[in-house]
Amino acid sequence: MLYINFPGWLKPEIIPGLPVRWYGLMYLVAFAIAFYLFKHQVKENKIEASEDDVVNFIFWTIIGLLIGARVFAALVYDTSGLYRAKPWLIFWPFYNGRFTGLQGMSYHGGVLGALAGYIIYCKVKKFDVLLWGDMLAAAVPLGYTFGRLGNFINGELFGRVTTSPMGIVFPYAQKFSTSLEWVRDTAAIIGININGIDMVNLPRHPSQLYEAFFEGIVLWLILWFVIRKKKPFNGFVIASYMIGYGIFRFFIEYFREPDAGMDFPLQWGAEDSPNYLMTSLLNFSTGQILCFFMIASGILFIVYLSIKKKKEDLVPQAPMNKRKRDMRKLRKKIK
Repeated sequence: MLYINFPGWLKPEIIPGLPVRWYGLMYLVAFAIAFYLFKHQVKENKIEASEDDVVNFIFWTIIGLLIGARVFAALVYDTSGLYRAKPWLIFWPFYNGRFTGLQGMSYHGGVLGALAGYIIYCKVKKFDVLLWGDMLAAAVPLGYTFGRLGNFINGELFGRVTTSPMGIVFPYAQKFSTSLEWVRDTAAIIGININGIDMVNLPRHPSQLYEAFFEGIVLWLILWFVIRKKKPFNGFVIASYMIGYGIFRFFIEYFREPDAGMDFPLQWGAEDSPNYLMTSLLNFSTGQILCFFMIASGILFIVYLSIKKKKEDLVPQAPMNKRKRDMRKLRKKIK
């Protein structure tokens, strides 16, 4: 058989019957990793900030992330119109009297929310927005890996149908009629016996694992060990994160099945292409469009910061004002 069955023992709930899910735990692990890596950089850069400053910075960034991710998912990716008609349900964790949690979070909305949260906090505390943003961008990807592992455990956000040996049969994926020729051909290639079966569940790309590896581990290694140590100016890591994530996600989207009802907003290839099949490189999903803007924004940000730095380098350093001179003399006397 040229495919893998989804592990039957892997369930969304940590303890069956209790509303505690692996996905939520993975979020906590992700936040903990980001906090540790960020705190490490604060010490490494010898930034004068208290423990409370660091904790509050991460806290307000997470609050912004959760709000942005949930609102964006509810208003952009939900095609039922429920949340537009009843926006108070966006943060309501119950459905038909049953606790479901906040189902549906958008990465791109989370980025916008996190940006708003951390920028506002830095402005209030008068911290360097670009420096603190660089430290945040270098810390985030490794934690992101665990978020995608949570998606895999939930059996959600899987990829398109594939005949690759890496294909996995996800239990909640759409089944297809065996009367369709392409379904019979696919089943024959990968060794699925469909005799006497009306509907069959075909293997999908484990796109969650692709994202966990490339958008998480690989991107973190690049930012942490290369970009962070050789950045030419503050803000460069932020821009590099935007470009790097955008590129990885753009190409992985070719393997990931677009959300139901979203399909391909830009269809320049095969018309009426089903979202569960890869039929053309010219059909772009919503995620790819957002990633394009993310890449473009990162490039423009680098250009802007480069021009700004060149202008600053041309301006001679202003003489130290009297207050700074007095403070320096005072420190010398104390020593």
